[in-house]
Amino acid sequence: MSDISQEPAYSGTSRETYTYDTFTTGLIIEDLYFRKSDPAPGDKVPKFDLELVAGGRLRSEELGDRPVFLVFGSRTCPVTVSARKPLEKLYARFGEKVRFVLVNTREAHPGDLIRQPKTQADKRKHANQLGEFMGPHFETALDDLDGSFHRAMGPKPNSGYILTSDGTILFRAHWANDTASLAPALTAAASGKRPKRGKSRKLVRPLLKAIGYLPGVVRVGGRKIERDVWRAVAPFAVMGHLSRLFFFLPIDLRGPAVAISLVCGGVFALSI
Repeated sequence: MSDISQEPAYSGTSRETYTYDTFTTGLIIEDLYFRKSDPAPGDKVPKFDLELVAGGRLRSEELGDRPVFLVFGSRTCPVTVSARKPLEKLYARFGEKVRFVLVNTREAHPGDLIRQPKTQADKRKHANQLGEFMGPHFETALDDLDGSFHRAMGPKPNSGYILTSDGTILFRAHWANDTASLAPALTAAASGKRPKRGKSRKLVRPLLKAIGYLPGVVRVGGRKIERDVWRAVAPFAVMGHLSRLFFFLPIDLRGPAVAISLVCGGVFALSI
């Protein structure tokens, strides 16, 4: 794999290059919204043919006889990491009636230890690593190096889609840790029904939930991740750093605790 330290820093967005080496402000802005042209509920999923880590292929025209819950993610994405246990609980409820598939993407925050894959062999290694981390309930698939399928769906770091067995999108979640929105949609899909709501655009709660996982991602992926986040989106870096002070709380609650503390501190400062 190439040495990031010998490569120029990249400062564009993922629409200009998929396999970036440096996370930037443009990328976080792009992650906050879907384009109107991105596949939405009611659309057919773009055609794909993905390698499965355990062997075989996952093809858009051969999804099986069950609905499919498709989750995109990477080991260096704090939101993906935060979704591990909630998704395991969803599998316990719906795994017999819904096929759970995890698609390994580019690394959301490439670092010193987990770098952006430069070859398909690198990507396969990363997919194995992510699959082992997320758990055996997922079938783990990997896109090609340029992320053809991921880009066709709108390259969000941890989006989730519920598909019918013929590939029609029933539901789209901006973040896969948004299980409060995913659970009723999966309930409907498992019963052969269309969810009452076709999408969830929730941002604040999923991102706050992930803040407490940022220090752990830095430990696993390397200190470069923290440096990049400081440069690209300093408020997230501050909150991730402060989340360590709330070590006595469950990780999911550390981000919200930081946010409440900062708001209360600001109100107090204004009242002086």
